[in-house]
Amino acid sequence: MSDWEATRLVTAREIKVKIRDKAFLISTAFLLIFAIAGTVAPSFFDGGGPASVAVVAGTPAGQLAAAGLEVREVADAAEAEALVRAGDVDSAVVGGVVLAMEDAPGEVVSALSSPPEVRLLDPAALNEAVAFLVPYLFAMVFFFTSLMFGLQIAQSVTEEKQTRIVEILVSSVPPRVLLSGKVLAGAILAFAQIGLLALVAIAGLRFSGGEQDTDVNLLNLLAPAIGWFLPFFVVGFVLLAAMWAVAGALVSRQEDINSVSTPIQLAIMLPFFGTIFLSGNPLAMTIMSYIPFSAPIAMPVRLFTDDAAAWEPVASLLVLAIAAAAMLFAAARLYEGSLLRTNGKTSLAQAWRSREALPS
Repeated sequence: MSDWEATRLVTAREIKVKIRDKAFLISTAFLLIFAIAGTVAPSFFDGGGPASVAVVAGTPAGQLAAAGLEVREVADAAEAEALVRAGDVDSAVVGGVVLAMEDAPGEVVSALSSPPEVRLLDPAALNEAVAFLVPYLFAMVFFFTSLMFGLQIAQSVTEEKQTRIVEILVSSVPPRVLLSGKVLAGAILAFAQIGLLALVAIAGLRFSGGEQDTDVNLLNLLAPAIGWFLPFFVVGFVLLAAMWAVAGALVSRQEDINSVSTPIQLAIMLPFFGTIFLSGNPLAMTIMSYIPFSAPIAMPVRLFTDDAAAWEPVASLLVLAIAAAAMLFAAARLYEGSLLRTNGKTSLAQAWRSREALPS
């Protein structure tokens, strides 16, 4: 049996075990609910009572009031525009033109007998709720998925050592095949979960009840970010999954996993909090885009905010891929050097120097 065929068998076994696990199914349902809430929430932040519109004398105010809008009459066009800019009203109708700050007010447009010209005073502005939620969602999805699947990989490796099943497994396949199968299975399941979350998020935007034009604009902004987030996530997950597998191989009891996985948890947590708190800092986000552990979050966020040049995601992904390949090489050696050591913890130095003479 070739290494590839053996890797496929290990991968299929790991996937079958995971999709029958109740914890995995519950966590997936939780993430789906979170994705729906995150895409629907902005429409609630923008809501809260009827839309207000300022009108100048001569404007069909009765027609707007009949549509359920809160009408406020003003003296002239300058006052109406000032109210819109100050946020005192949602929009204004001045001489047949509708004034608004960010998005075309669909309720006002539909209330008028004939579609008026719409002029946005700040078309490039991004809804504040969306500007906060999108980086938070990217960070949250990567944080929870990497932590959840990574910990499961470590626990699976340690369980096989603790029950001594690993001794049977390595008699049939090399340790590097076991490592590859576990990492590949985790990556496939995580990618499938993220793809499902992306579909649910898009559906949430479509059916959230918000204005159609607003949803389309938001989808156009999110499309490149989500498109790049998927490959960044997969490569970044492979990097972390290899580390989690080594952490599981270094100990003989599941209770000891936390004692060796602290660096991995920090590598996941620091980018998470860094993205949330520094998403408005262009320099910090640029630096984070080229650090392998934070690039899967920082670069998609920069693409969403249109702060990255066209070549930057390619360069960032290349740096991440090189780091993941190097980590897999190091992890394979450490994995082989610690997998059959069942007498307590194994240090990284011991695993690296004294790799067991296992079948290849």
